Amino acid sequence: MAQSLRHSLIAGLRSPLPARLVPREATWRYALGAPHLYSTASQDAPPPLFEKLKGDLKSAMRSKDAPRLAVLRAIMSANLNASKTATPIKTDVQLVALMRKIQKAAEEAAAEAKAAGRNDLVEKEDQQIRIMGDYLASSGVESLGEAELKALVQDAIAASQSAGTAAKALVGDAMKRISGALAGKDVDKKQVVALVKELTGQ
Repeated sequence: MAQSLRHSLIAGLRSPLPARLVPREATWRYALGAPHLYSTASQDAPPPLFEKLKGDLKSAMRSKDAPRLAVLRAIMSANLNASKTATPIKTDVQLVALMRKIQKAAEEAAAEAKAAGRNDLVEKEDQQIRIMGDYLASSGVESLGEAELKALVQDAIAASQSAGTAAKALVGDAMKRISGALAGKDVDKKQVVALVKELTGQ
């Protein structure tokens, strides 16, 4: 691991790219030794999706599928980090949210690499982004389209207004009303809040 870190630092010093972009080649890498794929401190069973990913990790190692292996190792590493916090990953919904964060970071890195003229990095990131997208699509966690989400938010706002909720409290009240409908679904809560604020003019 120490040798890997030294190589990353040396690459950062030599690369013409912005410093924060250089390590992005390693974003998908599993920079751990013997992997603890799930929190050993937790007595809860890991999410079903996580078990599938563990199986795919073993298959990718056997077949030497480097892009898929990088994606899966990134998920395992992020999950391990989460297990050391107050909010460990316990459900498929939480795991999908974590995977989306990894995917978003990779998309941002791909955009930076493109702006820097590093098409080699762009191609590598794009390939792994597609693999992550496939896993998200087959996760089994229900997602909401933009139109569906907007309709739910509009209904929640209308209900809040009908109940006589003050304008300054509309966002909070609407979020409470919609929380039940969003439970167990693959939804970005920040996006929901932004949409509520937009539709309430706040």
